[in-house]
Amino acid sequence: MSTEERRLRVFLVDDHAMFRAGVRAELGVHVDVVGEAATVQEAIAQIARHTPDVVLLDVHMPDGGGRAVLEAIRKTTPNVKFLALSVSDAAEDVIGLIRAGARGYVTKTISPDELAGAIRRVADGDAVFSPRLAGFVLDAFAARPDAALADPELDQLTNREREVLRLLARGYAYKEIAKELFISIKTVETHVSNVLRKLQMSNRYELSRWAADRRLV
Repeated sequence: MSTEERRLRVFLVDDHAMFRAGVRAELGVHVDVVGEAATVQEAIAQIARHTPDVVLLDVHMPDGGGRAVLEAIRKTTPNVKFLALSVSDAAEDVIGLIRAGARGYVTKTISPDELAGAIRRVADGDAVFSPRLAGFVLDAFAARPDAALADPELDQLTNREREVLRLLARGYAYKEIAKELFISIKTVETHVSNVLRKLQMSNRYELSRWAADRRLV
């Protein structure tokens, strides 16, 4: 039976309860939302139990993010397909999720009908992107295939560390980064220290140049 002839089973991963409730309500006429999770560990356990057709996956969550979910599930339940649904349209987020195995990436401005269509296309094996992101992904792979396909230095960083790095490179102060990401200044300092250590750099100016070279800003 094709996906056009049956209701797809969808699992929702997002750390905002109100957003999950809204998506569940909007998608209910199109698909069966068989479960939801707010944390990485909860998502890994529940997806393995429900074995949905498609997982709608937020990119940034407090305990590791969507990439951690995707990489864990692909080892245990490889037939599950992933569609990233995020507020972020940053280069490293899109390319990172696609490299990790997501079949598509759409932003949260997408309409319910468009999202239902994207889910069905991903279930059928297509790659799906929001219109602006599709052009961006093609440009990124064409312009810097080496960075898009394999960047061991970038792969050392967690999603949250990359997020902090991007804002830092844009000129944000620690206080502004903390406000933007809803974390403490102390946590920002910890992330920056970790990034400096992993990349073997000594200050934010070196980090900014490094991020600009990889088009992360």
